[in-house]
Amino acid sequence: MVFLYWITFLLFLYGTSFVAKRIAQPSLTEWIITCFILFVGSIIPTGFVLSALDLTANVFAWIVGTYIALALHYIIWSFLVSNKPEYSIRSIIANRGSAFRLWFRELSPYLKTIFVFMFGTLAIIAVTNLILVLFTVPNEWDSMTGHLNRAIRYIQRGTMAHFGGTNWNMDTYPKSPTTIQIYSYLISGNIENAFKLLHHVSYYITLVAIFGIAQRIGRNLSASFFCALAYSMFLDFLMQAVTTETDIVLAAYLSCLMYFLFTYYSSRDYKYLYLAGITFGIAFGHKVTFALLLPSVFIIMIYTVFLAPDLKIFFNRFIRLAAAIFIAMLIYTFPTGYIKNIMVFGHPIGPPTALKHQSVERFGTLPNLFEQGSRNVMRYTYEFCNLDGIRNAQWGYDLNTFMRKPLVLLEDKLHMRLDEETYYTIVPFAFQRRFDNFNANPYWGIFGFALTLPLIFLVLIRVFRSRVHWFLALAFCLHFAAISYSAVYDPFKGRYFIETGLFGVLFLLLLFSNHRLSIIKPRRNIWKGYVMIVVGLACVSAIMSVFLNIRCLPFPAYGNESALTMDRIKFQTFARPDITKAYERYDSIVPANATVALATINDDFEYPLYGEKLTRKLISINPFEQGLKPIPKDADYLFYARSVINDTSRIKALPTDIRLGSDTTITGLAVKGQDYYLRKLK
Repeated sequence: MVFLYWITFLLFLYGTSFVAKRIAQPSLTEWIITCFILFVGSIIPTGFVLSALDLTANVFAWIVGTYIALALHYIIWSFLVSNKPEYSIRSIIANRGSAFRLWFRELSPYLKTIFVFMFGTLAIIAVTNLILVLFTVPNEWDSMTGHLNRAIRYIQRGTMAHFGGTNWNMDTYPKSPTTIQIYSYLISGNIENAFKLLHHVSYYITLVAIFGIAQRIGRNLSASFFCALAYSMFLDFLMQAVTTETDIVLAAYLSCLMYFLFTYYSSRDYKYLYLAGITFGIAFGHKVTFALLLPSVFIIMIYTVFLAPDLKIFFNRFIRLAAAIFIAMLIYTFPTGYIKNIMVFGHPIGPPTALKHQSVERFGTLPNLFEQGSRNVMRYTYEFCNLDGIRNAQWGYDLNTFMRKPLVLLEDKLHMRLDEETYYTIVPFAFQRRFDNFNANPYWGIFGFALTLPLIFLVLIRVFRSRVHWFLALAFCLHFAAISYSAVYDPFKGRYFIETGLFGVLFLLLLFSNHRLSIIKPRRNIWKGYVMIVVGLACVSAIMSVFLNIRCLPFPAYGNESALTMDRIKFQTFARPDITKAYERYDSIVPANATVALATINDDFEYPLYGEKLTRKLISINPFEQGLKPIPKDADYLFYARSVINDTSRIKALPTDIRLGSDTTITGLAVKGQDYYLRKLK
């Protein structure tokens, strides 16, 4: 049966490529991007429909549903695209291969050296990351409490309807990414690592899209490759390539949206407005933080679409794009859960507790919002100025500390109180973040503060003039401000700058196009040497980030075992080592097919409790802010935290309950461990 699933999946991929060829121009880049949008654009609405029919766990329903969705795309696009190009993908690949070899042969020794380093680094991290994706299970905090936890729960329930999960994200988070994860898991024959398919593919789709955008803007092959390769080493982006985190997928959607907008600008073909509209709806349905990108996206739309020679042309473009966005939001955005959240919680994002914890409401008055938001601007700017990746080693840490001394002294002299003001923060700002924080959640790395940020600033103040880059600089600043002023400071918000980096990396085009910055022109040895040093350090930092990532180590390091050989429970509870022993004991006692009632807290890791084959059925009886519920009659075991079930709770603790425990001696954890117990009910 699994073989049949794989055959149908491959046929679906072939069908996607066939429909994409009917839409895309004879461009390998555009064909790949269109394939991706059709792929996710067929699965997401299928998931919504199957959920309404209680068929979320039915593999054959997924097969039929995705085929129908793809057929509808074919019919719609056959109507929208009148000029259907005929070409062979094989011949285009051969042509691009020949063009690549010719381009590389004609490079100067200087550029050849740079591109050998960059392509070589990408090859090393690509192979390593693929091995990690294939042979390590997920272990990210949000996946253990929310994302993957609810994906399995939806499969067990046969629907994606609200059910009252322990963690508020299980009910409130948009369901679009979950549909793709469920499809990938089921169609692969219940291979757990298929949950990572969307995220790992998004890494490469984003690079392809950046290459395409750079080509549309600069039409310089060297510059386009440089931008794409540089972004592959933006560390916050790179680190999510082996995870099931959602920001990297949003980056892929945004990059595709920008590609379609810039391609419309260069071609004036209306089909790109329709593609942009669909991508907009998919992106907004993926994650609510896309709202922070709306001002920036609008700026890009002004440049690429709305600047028209007369009002008639403007309205013609506006109506087409607006109609495409509206229809796409009806299909991809509203059904993802925002409307249901309003019905259940009174807000499209979620319950008031979560909003007060993370949103702009916590700033209070408008003057305080301006003060604390401005302080956040400086905090995040300081976070960028680090040798991330390199400081994973002690010598790099020492070098980073020395490099930042003038910046720390400047903050002290200006009395900005970045680290002293702690009330309006989730995690207080520190000039030296904890190792596990900057190791797993870095910012852009040296490409950011040594090249990209200075170029953005110089374009903003018109030292270097480029019309398109001025709009990109404005888009960058708006997103930076949106992150800073929309919520209190949180160092983990650095992952939101993955999308900001899509605007920023395009400024590296100036290294090839601006006559005062060009590294193509002869001489300029000091400037060229500086760029070479930055590239070299960026390559080193990318490799060190992958090979010294304590969350997923390819090889043993820091006294920790390789992720490839580590025990499953130990690996999945890596961020909560205090609970490892308790979870291992639970796993040894509870049968693989048991039904377990969970009386846990919001931050407890529930995903490891499903077992190695994800076959245990879990039922939450302490849903977020709803109070403790009775133990279901069909439950075989009760797993609980002592803070939830005690002598005063509705369900009393019993002397016969097995104490699984928790290591209370471990310090420095993000969340204090619970004391866990297990009760056999049958």
